[in-house]
Amino acid sequence: MNPEPRHNPTYDQPLKDFNVGQKTFADFDLKDRVFIVTGGSSGLGLELAEAVREAGGIVYCLNVSPEPSAEFIEAQKRSSTSSPSAGSLTYRQQDVADTEGLDRQIASIASAHARLDGVVAAVGIQQITPAAEYTIEDLNRIMAVNYAGVFMTATAAARQMFKHKCHGSMVFIASMSGCVANKGLISPAYNSSKAAVLQLARNLAMEWSPTREDGSGGIRVNCISPGHIMTPMVRKNFEEVPGLREKWESENMMGRLAETREFKGAALFLLSNASSFMTGSNLIMDGGHTAW
Repeated sequence: MNPEPRHNPTYDQPLKDFNVGQKTFADFDLKDRVFIVTGGSSGLGLELAEAVREAGGIVYCLNVSPEPSAEFIEAQKRSSTSSPSAGSLTYRQQDVADTEGLDRQIASIASAHARLDGVVAAVGIQQITPAAEYTIEDLNRIMAVNYAGVFMTATAAARQMFKHKCHGSMVFIASMSGCVANKGLISPAYNSSKAAVLQLARNLAMEWSPTREDGSGGIRVNCISPGHIMTPMVRKNFEEVPGLREKWESENMMGRLAETREFKGAALFLLSNASSFMTGSNLIMDGGHTAW
């Protein structure tokens, strides 16, 4: 049964005088906290993993590829030359569709540190196919990664956070495509999978945000819904659909596509004490695309 939130209110914000004259932006500090980022080998996932590492976090990037990407190796080199207060980046091969392996992987990470403070679920796949031509195999493949993969990542992480009594935060990378249909891009399975992620976050936030009598719980769950970003997946879309880039650039208020680095601050905000009273929310960052 879901706990009554008023019985054990969740307080994770620093004391009022915590950062007075001591440290700039202390509320965003993630030093020595442990995080998992799925889809963290490249693109947006890697960018957010680096942001957490820069804030002092110990970050494990999970991805299906047997070996880390060249992008990840470069990021790891940057990590090794950073200041001593910066965190670390570690790569682990893991398919989020392998639920048993995923559970073992996350349990192993939490056990090694006797804690787990949060998750960024950034893995996602795309398929451009008219709806009437989708097979059940196509649909199952998309949903296994984009929806079930997020669900199973979150539940595996939550079990460890409950076990170690770590209050923390989860950030799901949804999409404005979960709120509106993408003009010019026929991707019904992807769009509906992202809508499912938005609703999943609300339900998990309702269940996990209250603190339980044993001290567990206190897990905030929120989404970031990006607009069109220059990622490897989007570049592939441009190759498949001539004129799509120009169309998308003309449909937001800023007349351009986003870069992955523009989402770092939002992720740090949601993972840290800076957003201690925010759960079940969706942060839309789309250059104004859905506002007009």
